[in-house]
Amino acid sequence: MTNKEIASVFKLLAQLMDLHGENSFKSRTYQNATFRIQRLEEPLEELSPEEVEMLDGIGKSISAKISELLDTGTIQELEKITANTPPGVIDVMNIKGLGPKKVAVLWKELGIESVGELLYACNENRLVELKGFGIKTQNLVKHAIEYKRSNEGKFHFATAWALANQLTEDLRSESVTKQFSLTGDIRRHSEVLEQIELVVEPSDVNALKEFFSAHPLTNEVTQQNDSLQVATAQGIPVIVWLATSDNYAQLLFNTTGNAAHTAHFDATKISAAHDEKEIYQAHGYDFVPPELREGLTELDKAAAHTLPKLVNLSDLKGILHNHSTYSDGMHTLKEMAEYCRELGYQYLGICDHSQAAFYANGLTPERVVQQHEEIDVINKSMAPFRIFKGIESDILNDGSLDYNEEVISSFEFVVASVHSVLKMDEARATARLIKAIENPHTTILGHPTGRLLLAREGYPIDYKKVIDACADNHVVIEHNANPWRLDLDWRWIDYALNKGVMISINPDAHHRDGYHDMFFGVCAARKGGLTAGMTYNALSLDEISAKFAAKAKGVAAG
Repeated sequence: MTNKEIASVFKLLAQLMDLHGENSFKSRTYQNATFRIQRLEEPLEELSPEEVEMLDGIGKSISAKISELLDTGTIQELEKITANTPPGVIDVMNIKGLGPKKVAVLWKELGIESVGELLYACNENRLVELKGFGIKTQNLVKHAIEYKRSNEGKFHFATAWALANQLTEDLRSESVTKQFSLTGDIRRHSEVLEQIELVVEPSDVNALKEFFSAHPLTNEVTQQNDSLQVATAQGIPVIVWLATSDNYAQLLFNTTGNAAHTAHFDATKISAAHDEKEIYQAHGYDFVPPELREGLTELDKAAAHTLPKLVNLSDLKGILHNHSTYSDGMHTLKEMAEYCRELGYQYLGICDHSQAAFYANGLTPERVVQQHEEIDVINKSMAPFRIFKGIESDILNDGSLDYNEEVISSFEFVVASVHSVLKMDEARATARLIKAIENPHTTILGHPTGRLLLAREGYPIDYKKVIDACADNHVVIEHNANPWRLDLDWRWIDYALNKGVMISINPDAHHRDGYHDMFFGVCAARKGGLTAGMTYNALSLDEISAKFAAKAKGVAAG
């Protein structure tokens, strides 16, 4: 079991104890264990019980529970409490905004034992009079259920990409195909998708079916006309389009672009082409990269020969917006820096949380000084690699930035982000962001809408007003590379570029492996037409140093 899976067991145990009103001290102990386990770098299953017991915040009791879980696959205490809990009630606990105590009220007072019953109760206004609820909470719960249901059967690109990569890597090592390619949403690098698609010219159809039937990541395989339908252990459907050498290019083209893109093409010209480049040439277009085939403005640009040269991962020279153990990161400042350099980057922007983010161990002014002193020491030893002194400053409720003038001026750059009071209407959210953008210290606007794909909608903003404000105030916009965010949405990157606003692809890394999310950020940013020339962290060390210095000079002059 991974540490994440172990932590989820303790989280559920703590939640169920709160649901049943059991020992609150034990519940808090399990909650703390969840937090500690999530932050551990070393896999618990590779440690001895004695080593686990010695870990900070674990202790003898939790260590024994971990051993029981690893040895038996469960914890008897959890089994016992789960047996006394209707399965649907556990599902209700997964609805955003409902903690165990509220779920207990719904269960005990209204007899709600499923998400469906809860939605019905919302529609009947039955939550309004419940203690601790009211009309506002009822509406939020209803919206959360509807949002969750609307996303059923959808998957993050990163999840699907990992599965697709494994399947294609294994397929490449077999002799069952003549040629193949990913296609559909996954080839277009859509941030959310419902299935994985491949176009395959098989050497032998039965051998190909056997490959998928025998693969450890797949389940049932059925053939429907000219395709294979493959069920996977992760629940992500895989469609394998069966091609011949004569129709391979046609099938790949038709299944890659969406309907709005492919509608502009003549079937006769498509079928006469030997590859995708010929298809575009036959219609008077430059070749359109798969990511752009969304039926927006790409064909106008392809006809006018103005398609952008899209940014590549190799264009990026540094990684901005990262966290260390100074706030809620898993690795020390030096560990983050060393791995960043090991990956070939020229610089690291450290942006631990500001003091308002107390829940994330945000930096007090005294700890800011301590961190800056450590950065100076590390920079001397790691030159020419450099750590820039940044901060992820909370945008407070009124739009101002965390810290006073003296502290905020001590940073070389500032990422301004909203982390609290997320329930805002468009006017309030837009005004709050614009005030932060107008602050002369703001260098980068962090994850502009606060969205979490498939989990939390972003707060509504007037994108044009926010982007225009960034243009007026020379503020960069973050494209958060975490595959659960990918915020700024790629659909607004083109507008930002037209306004002269640069984009910074930032991983928001809370551990070293988080740096690899830059790949997903680049994938999504390419969909928006981002070029290396408009990517902030594609600037060299000298170039971005000059940018930071110019910003500081402008603040001082102001």
